[in-house]
Amino acid sequence: MGKLDIAADRCPWVHSSERLDSVPFSGIRKMFDMATPGAINLGIGEPDFQPPHEAIDGLCQACRDGMNKYGPTNGILQLREAVAVYSKRYGKEVEAKNVIITPGGTAALITIMQSFVNPGDEVLIPDPGFLVYRPHVMLAGGVPIEYPLTEEGFQPDIDAIAELIGPRTKAIIVNSPSNPTGGVISKGVRNAIMEMVADHGLFVVSDEVYDRFIYEGEHHSFLCDLDHSIVVNAFSKSLAATGWRIGYAISNAETVDQIGKMQYHMTACPNTPVQFGVLKAMPVMESFISSMIPVFRKRRDIISKRIRAIEGFEMVPPQGSFYAFPSYDMGIPSADLSMRLMGEGLICTPGSSFGPAGEGHLRFSYATTEDKIEKGMDILERVVGRMKGTRR
Repeated sequence: MGKLDIAADRCPWVHSSERLDSVPFSGIRKMFDMATPGAINLGIGEPDFQPPHEAIDGLCQACRDGMNKYGPTNGILQLREAVAVYSKRYGKEVEAKNVIITPGGTAALITIMQSFVNPGDEVLIPDPGFLVYRPHVMLAGGVPIEYPLTEEGFQPDIDAIAELIGPRTKAIIVNSPSNPTGGVISKGVRNAIMEMVADHGLFVVSDEVYDRFIYEGEHHSFLCDLDHSIVVNAFSKSLAATGWRIGYAISNAETVDQIGKMQYHMTACPNTPVQFGVLKAMPVMESFISSMIPVFRKRRDIISKRIRAIEGFEMVPPQGSFYAFPSYDMGIPSADLSMRLMGEGLICTPGSSFGPAGEGHLRFSYATTEDKIEKGMDILERVVGRMKGTRR
């Protein structure tokens, strides 16, 4: 039997679909995969903590107890009940029927788009905003429409959003605290968005994965109106368990049922033993998060001070999440500048990965040690210093 040749010209089936060709590969993942051993990696948003021992013990015990089979499509009832209780901190009566457990926050977001967006529907997305929003809308056949953020505080521009809403608008995606900007949506902006979606018969998809990582102000959740919102969250950051891929979405019961219908066809059900691990950790999650916040706040202050001291860089210290998103005044695309920095041993993410308005920015994650942050900023300062002649 001859050698199997799967070259594209011999086997047309290897060509990807048009919908997949329409979206780019993740800029964050591209930089992550190109990282060399010994490089300072400030490109990935991953807490350098380990999950609390309760979570690990719960996961291991579930495996030993035989909890290694399929579970309910919407997640085990005990965890849905625990999430409902935990979510009442935002002043909304949430019950288990309002909660669906998902294989991570990203899986929740794409499942929501597949559940409710029809071909030609327009979905408003933040610019700059997390890089999965645009592809998720497009993969559902929808049309992503960027709305701008204000220069001060990276708040959604309410007037601009109002002008963008048209007859084909279906939903608005919001993210607070924001990845990549670190901006935190104010109560007034939250209320204004909810008023707009109610008036126009739309719904909000609120990505609140970083809701507990706030350094100034407070989080204003979109759980205030479950008939017009779907709130997405995850345990990846709050339990420092990014590799466990476990999250959840909250909305009215009818909406949750529809998301569950789509989730069945995408993943059948979330990981069973991981759910039990998370369930065991729920009673200690708040204290675990409280132990991380002072560490991240100090790192935020360190990286903000270092970046603001570099000539040509400007940045407002982020209010939340764990990302710095400075702008720079050099005449070089962010992708090219990121490649230069990578050549010197510093991994970051080009601002252009997060939308057209992200150009002229870089994103640095400070979810790592102070020593790595300092060394990374030393590299940034050195490289920028050699580029002074390229300033606009």
